[in-house]
Amino acid sequence: MEKLLQKALEQIEQLAPGAAALGLKVVLCILVYVIGKRLISWIVATMRKMLERTQVQAGAVTFAASMVKISLYILLVLSIAMQFGLKESSVAALVASGGVAVGLALQGGLSNLAGGFLILLFQPFHIGDYIITQEHEGEVKKIEILYTTLQTVDNRRVIVPNGALANNVIVNVTAAEKRKLEIKVGISYEDSIAKAKAVMERLMIEEPDILSEEERQVFVAELGSSSVVIGLRCWVMTDHYFQVLWRMNENIKNEFDREGIHIPYPQMDVHIRNHQGE
Repeated sequence: MEKLLQKALEQIEQLAPGAAALGLKVVLCILVYVIGKRLISWIVATMRKMLERTQVQAGAVTFAASMVKISLYILLVLSIAMQFGLKESSVAALVASGGVAVGLALQGGLSNLAGGFLILLFQPFHIGDYIITQEHEGEVKKIEILYTTLQTVDNRRVIVPNGALANNVIVNVTAAEKRKLEIKVGISYEDSIAKAKAVMERLMIEEPDILSEEERQVFVAELGSSSVVIGLRCWVMTDHYFQVLWRMNENIKNEFDREGIHIPYPQMDVHIRNHQGE
């Protein structure tokens, strides 16, 4: 028993220097990671400030910052792994052998990455624009490596893959400073077209957010089956588009009521016949 205990103590003494060295290495690696993490944050923040001073698009700044951050974290992790015996040749072999597997596994991710580069290159929209895609719409908040973040009007956050954005139709609502507003309203065939047009022209003149220097039109858009459709077109600043649209719709309804102009709506007449003698 004493011999076994003595042998165990001898083995512990032999392993102690190695264990102490390993523990010290682990502590140093943790320290390197913490310092490296702070250094990466500082580098990314500094790069952001430099790019913003050069008036680079906000989307490009976010995209570049994401790329640099991920690249630096990969280098940091590989550097720490090398301290535990991982050789440079092994890293190269790992990257080469894993590249194909990762590429196959992340086909969607690579598509999103390529889409992010296309968005950055051609700039179909910028941060702050309001865009409409096939399934979603909202204000662009962030353009990152793989995804673009939209904020909807009801304050929902939508994460859209860049690959889907790059390969589908995008409507950029706020790309221009001005937008043409068009409103169409049906009136009864018994009502005066000239009177309805005069009301709509007056309302356009009274609306302060309609651009007076731009062309304004009031016209008969259609002779429908149950109404004469009167239309108006005018120009507004993009930021005021919806406010003007809502006000004009309300004002047109109120003024038509006041002037005795009727807006037809679908109606159904039901006739009941009383058959006697059956």
